[in-house]
This record gives sequence, structure tokens and C-alpha cells, in this order.
Amino acid sequence: MYNKIMKFKCLIFDLDGTLIDTLRDIAQAMNRALDLRGYPPVPPEEYAAMIGWGIRRLAFLALPAAARDEKTAQVLAADAARFYAEKPLVYSRPYPGIPAVMAELKRRNIKTAVLTNKPDPVAAMVVNGLFPSGSFDLIRGEKAGFPRKPDPASTWEILTELDRTPRETIFVGDSEVDMETAHAADCHALGVSWGYRERAALEAGGADRIIDTPEGLFPLMDIHM
Repeated sequence: MYNKIMKFKCLIFDLDGTLIDTLRDIAQAMNRALDLRGYPPVPPEEYAAMIGWGIRRLAFLALPAAARDEKTAQVLAADAARFYAEKPLVYSRPYPGIPAVMAELKRRNIKTAVLTNKPDPVAAMVVNGLFPSGSFDLIRGEKAGFPRKPDPASTWEILTELDRTPRETIFVGDSEVDMETAHAADCHALGVSWGYRERAALEAGGADRIIDTPEGLFPLMDIHM
């Protein structure tokens, strides 16, 4: 649980389902890839339970059960990644309250970063397309040499660059993957209830606390509005 005396000095955010509702754009890209390969589409709302592990895992889960193998998923993932990179921001928008919270964190000089399992160039494209320049100190997606979440390597790289320690950092996310990442990196695990997973999934993933609005971050950062 949270140490009430601790003043957290850094926030690392998941992207999809935490900062931005990207579900419809992701669903459109993956369904376009499925159609290209002769597979049926998946209802957009069903993708909510599949997002979080990276595009190859998403492609595997989107395939019909009888067609699920790693080679097919790899081909499908490449198609979907290409389609998504072409049009990542047709429907995607920050969740209500997020832009104002990020602006206040920036005003208070609190270090912030984004860590997502999206490919690194696409992660930057999405964040920079929806937030003012400089809203985050770092944006990191999947890249060569660093395994995907929940492996802690990328989290530790971010903290090294920001000159912060795990114990003064909150990892914020909407899925069990994020909660597992937080604990693997020895950060505090903060779940958000407005994303793609049910509260029970966050609890099962080890959330130290769950907030229901973005403003719920402020007390944890010793910010009084």
C-alpha cells in the first residue's frame, strides 16, 4: 500500500485506455488487416480485453481460434501496424480531464513519461498528435533491445533518464499488464477505472490503489487544488 508520508515525484503512464481512448482506431486497423487476409472482423468493443500486450499478441487474439498460430499472427500484426500508422488519430481522443491534469503536472514541474507497448514511432505520433508539445518528459514505445511490458527494463531506462527512483514513482495504467509492470519495476501500481479493463482485473493484477477520475492523481502528488 501507499506510504502516506511519501511524496511521489514521477508518473509513468500507460497510453491506450489510460491517457487516450484509442479503441476504435485500433479496431479499425486490425479489422482491415483481418479482412485483407480473409478472416472475419472482431466487434470493436471486444478489442478492449485484448489490448495491452502489444500488437503481435493482439493479432493472435483477433484471429479465429482455429487460425491462431504465431506465424499467421506475425503477418497479421505487420499488416495492422501498417494500417494503424497510416491513420492512428481518426477517432482517438484523450479521456475527459486528462489534458487539464497533464497541464497542471507540467506546471508543477513533476516528471512524467509515457510507456506503451505500441511501436515507438507510433507512440510518439499518437501522443504528439493529441497533446501540446512538451506535455511529457519522455515517450517510449516498443523498440529493439527492450522487452515489452510487463518486463521492467524500459521502466528502469525511463527512470534513469529522468533521474528518479522506483520508490518515488507511480506507474499509472488501466490493465493488469500495467500493474504487473509497476510491481516488477518496484514502482507503486495505480489503476484507473475509466479504461479497458474491469476493476477486478486491476485488483487481480496487484493495483495498490484505483482512482476513478484523473484528478485523483493530485493528492498522491501532494497537489492541492
